[in-house]
Amino acid sequence: MAEHLEDPIGPVPAGRPLVGDEPVIGLGDTTVLDFWRWGMSELRTNTLRGVMAEFIVSRAVGSTAPGRVEWDPYDVVTPDGIRIEVKCGAYLQAWSQQRLSRIVFSGLSARLLDEAAGTYAGERGYNADVYVFAVQTATSHDVFDVLDTRQWEFYVLSRARVEGTGYRSLSLVTVRSLAATAVSVDQLAAEVSRVHADAQRPTQ
Repeated sequence: MAEHLEDPIGPVPAGRPLVGDEPVIGLGDTTVLDFWRWGMSELRTNTLRGVMAEFIVSRAVGSTAPGRVEWDPYDVVTPDGIRIEVKCGAYLQAWSQQRLSRIVFSGLSARLLDEAAGTYAGERGYNADVYVFAVQTATSHDVFDVLDTRQWEFYVLSRARVEGTGYRSLSLVTVRSLAATAVSVDQLAAEVSRVHADAQRPTQ
C-alpha cells in the first residue's frame, strides 16, 4: 500500500528552455541535441506531427509561452488570452500504407487534471475557446515535408460549434462543413480572432 503523504510535495518549478548543448551527464560528450536527433527527428509520426502542429499554431498566433505544457486543458494561448486546442491530421503516415488516410480528429472533449490529487476528474468538457484543425495536405511521399508550412491548411471553429455537434471526434469532412474556409499559416491569427469575436456576439 502506498504511503499516505500528509503534506504535498509542493509546486513544480518552472522548466527552463533548453538550447541543445546541455550535456547528458555520464555519457561522454553526448548532449540534448543528440537526444533530439535520436528521438525527435521523424516528424511524420502521429505524436511528433501533432506537437509540430501545436508549435506552428503557437508561433502563428504570437503566443509568448516559453514552452509546451502536456497536461494543460488546451494547447496554445494567444497574447490576448484566447485558449486554443490544436488537432492534427495527415493523409500520409510514417509507415507504408495502401491508401491515403481518412482524417479524423479525436479527443475534442476531456476531463480536467486535478493537480493536487494527480488524477483527471469531473465530467468531460470542451475546454478551449477556439479549436484549430491542422491538416498536413501532402499526398505524395516525394514532397511530404512537415516543416513546410505551405503544405498545411487550418480550419478554425469556436467552442460552441464543436460542442454543438455533441461528438468527441469529428471527421475532416464534418470540420470542413462547419468551418467558413481553410486558411494558411499567415492567415491563422486573424481567423482565430475573427472566430472568437463572432462567438462572443449575442445571437439575435
